[in-house]
Amino acid sequence: MKACESCSRVEIGKNHQKVPVVQRAIGMVMVYLPIATLPFVFASAYMTYWHLLLIGAKNLKTYSDFLPDRASHRYTLKNQITMEGSFKASTSQSKLFWILNCTWYCPYSVALFEWHAYMVKIVENWWCPFGHDKKEGYSNAKIDKSFWHIYPEDIAKLEPEDRDNPIWNEDGDK
Repeated sequence: MKACESCSRVEIGKNHQKVPVVQRAIGMVMVYLPIATLPFVFASAYMTYWHLLLIGAKNLKTYSDFLPDRASHRYTLKNQITMEGSFKASTSQSKLFWILNCTWYCPYSVALFEWHAYMVKIVENWWCPFGHDKKEGYSNAKIDKSFWHIYPEDIAKLEPEDRDNPIWNEDGDK
């Protein structure tokens, strides 16, 4: 059994204060290094989006569909809470730090990766409508018909579970 199969939630808060400060500081730097990769992730996401549009996709969700409404954020710069810093120059004492992280960096990054994952699932559902043990996780990216479902002679080649799967065949819903 894999370690994560027996866990219902990741344990981090129980362990954080036990981790040496230097190790935590390196971890803090590492959370921001992926910012350098965001242009490449944006490019990949938009290429995937355009690929889907060019092959005929309609009703695709856009990046903005994955962004939280600005009004849904609880804090603004005026009422943002902060933490007591463990040292004088700690960024956790800055309202701007929390606004930039919690209102911009985190939700925009999560939205980008969720949007990209959604589209990659659509790509796989379109080109490869063949079951595997993780395919149920693709149900948030349902399509009307896969590439294999548009020609009757190819539908006949599919196993019943692949032919009738409602994730990539809307007729499978019936």
